[in-house]
Amino acid sequence: MPRRLLPTGALALIVLLSTGCAMLIEQSEPEPVLGPDEFALRIDRLESDLVARCDLQQATLIENTRRQETLVADVREVGSLVRHLRANIEQLERAEGKPSVAARECATVETALGSKTAVGRSEWIGLPDVGTYLKARVDSGANTSSLSASEITRFERDGVNWVRFKLGVTDDDVVVEGVRDEWIEAPVERRVRILQAAGEESRPVVSLMMTLGPIREVVEFTLNDRTHLSYPVLLGRRFLMDIAVIDVAESFLHERPEYPGGRPADEAVDDEEDRDDEER
Repeated sequence: MPRRLLPTGALALIVLLSTGCAMLIEQSEPEPVLGPDEFALRIDRLESDLVARCDLQQATLIENTRRQETLVADVREVGSLVRHLRANIEQLERAEGKPSVAARECATVETALGSKTAVGRSEWIGLPDVGTYLKARVDSGANTSSLSASEITRFERDGVNWVRFKLGVTDDDVVVEGVRDEWIEAPVERRVRILQAAGEESRPVVSLMMTLGPIREVVEFTLNDRTHLSYPVLLGRRFLMDIAVIDVAESFLHERPEYPGGRPADEAVDDEEDRDDEER
């Protein structure tokens, strides 16, 4: 029996109907819709993820800052040792009558030590070897730094001149209480002559490790009684040279260091009365 062919229009109609049915079938499947609870859950997850990432970035930033401050402190400590070495070399060369050739070399090393730290007219300093913090007045007009001391006693150890002393502090001075009456011993680096109206005075000079914010330096201090002055410590230009600049409009720019037996750093603001005195 011969096969009958469908007209072209009928064939097109069948294809169109089939396609339309398929389209109807596809459109009949509803798209998934998030309910309020699931939507809130996803938002909470996104928020928690963002908070965790922010906390991680903040922790990384704090750790990098701490490492940078440690590195800067180490570099400055090396600079301090270099300066002391230069001074010793120059002293030996002067004693032997030789011209100084080390100054330019050491100056080149110091030039590469990095940026200077801004300090206020008053700052908290730390004495790690003593175990206390003290208030310090920053004064570029003074040459050598000064530490208030009492009961200064000279003695000799292994052929070297030493001194034994206590901190010269009053009841009003802020200090770790446990070190008020502790004896401190240090070798005498040299002695300086101080000319005053009352006459001439010789003071011993000792070297002590000192911290001020990110600065960690071996600093030379003259020992004398400063209990009649406002600050038990004075920082002079020998300390400031090459490592710090003074912002006279500010005070206590750096956090007070913490030591066992002392008060927390966040309570320092209660003790930061800024008093100016002109005497040294």
